[in-house]
Amino acid sequence: MSTNQLWETKPLEIWDRAKALRAYWQQSIDDSAADTKLLLAHGNTGDVSWRDYFSNLNIIEDNPVGAMMASTSDEFSRKSRLASEVRGWGREICGYVQNCWGAQFLGYQQDGSVFPYRDLSVPFTDPCDQHTKRGQQCMDLSPIPRWGGDWPIYLGEDDPARDKELIETRVWCTLKIIADIERIFDTEFDDASFINDIKTERERSDHGIRIMNLMTKTPSPLSQKDLYSFYTLGGLTRLPPEILGDFWQALIDEIQWRADHQIAAVGNERYRYMEAHPSPWHFLKYMRYLEHYGAVCIGSQYSQMMAGSVSWNKETKEFERRVIRKPEKDVENVKTREDAVRYVLTEARGHRFKDDEYFRKNEITDFAEGFGVQGAILALWRGGVGCTLTRKEQGLRLSKMGVRVLHYEGSQPGDRTDLDEKRFLDQIDEWMECQGLQKIS
Repeated sequence: MSTNQLWETKPLEIWDRAKALRAYWQQSIDDSAADTKLLLAHGNTGDVSWRDYFSNLNIIEDNPVGAMMASTSDEFSRKSRLASEVRGWGREICGYVQNCWGAQFLGYQQDGSVFPYRDLSVPFTDPCDQHTKRGQQCMDLSPIPRWGGDWPIYLGEDDPARDKELIETRVWCTLKIIADIERIFDTEFDDASFINDIKTERERSDHGIRIMNLMTKTPSPLSQKDLYSFYTLGGLTRLPPEILGDFWQALIDEIQWRADHQIAAVGNERYRYMEAHPSPWHFLKYMRYLEHYGAVCIGSQYSQMMAGSVSWNKETKEFERRVIRKPEKDVENVKTREDAVRYVLTEARGHRFKDDEYFRKNEITDFAEGFGVQGAILALWRGGVGCTLTRKEQGLRLSKMGVRVLHYEGSQPGDRTDLDEKRFLDQIDEWMECQGLQKIS
């Protein structure tokens, strides 16, 4: 895409509403001690979160908190990481975690309020190298219950019989944790709401797929920087389902209107690039810098994760839900807690045991083809190894299909320590000029 056409652009009207929802979630965390609610650390597993269905639990996850700290206060995030490092946690630890652990050690948050200490912990059962480790530190600091689980992944050929056994292991672990929390904290799990909300969660991911397809249009109605205001709402940032339903419907309506009326995220769009996984939260202004070249970031596997597991259909030219495996029961026949847990751990948005070929090889090239990108900016993070595994190989695959690739190095998205911002901008200038593009604004 190379054009001098200018498009109309305007701010998203729903942005203030998204901001208010994020503040609502943060306030609920801060109020946990006052309203006697338990604060559960690391409350999301990538499927419909069963943790939402205890009435006296509030849920907090390090990713959005640590990212916000890095984005809004370099001074406080540096102070927090130092408080963590002097206790022996090195820079190879995820920056999100370092920020949150450091605030925990300091005893206060960015605004000076008391740090909301956790009452129990169920960390990610996730192959990313440090997710499970996150649950340890809040338990070590104060003696709180902590549950862990397995997320086994195997290589080689698909093995449905093996998958079934691994799913049953995950089902057993999840049911045990729920029963333990009921027993230890004398609370009840709302089975009926859990079962009903499985359908609601599917609707939210369907909205995510619609947004992806709308972003394939020219000009794109959204950029990745816009998506960062929304994509965690309902996922990493847990909110009541009744609030989320109205919000996501309003969001998709506005994006559809923007697409229909060619309202652009970047008014001088003439170049599209993609990323893969998180951006440096403290330096998101590099995206604004690239807009001077008429370049729009169309997103990444990370920012579009609100859509769940998707693939690019080369025939229909649309993104669609990718079915990994089909549950034995249809969602309409899910009646019990065990049925519901097994459903979300079996269904496409649930647990993946054998997905390495697609996730590490084909997903990124499908993403590039679907959005029609000319370039890709791929970070090589030194911490958070799960976000960097096979990144160079992915870059080679993109290069073979004609996508121009730029790699840059840094500590981790939540940690600015080792990112040379000036060098990064110099790299961008050289990269764009090598493609024959000059700044146009």
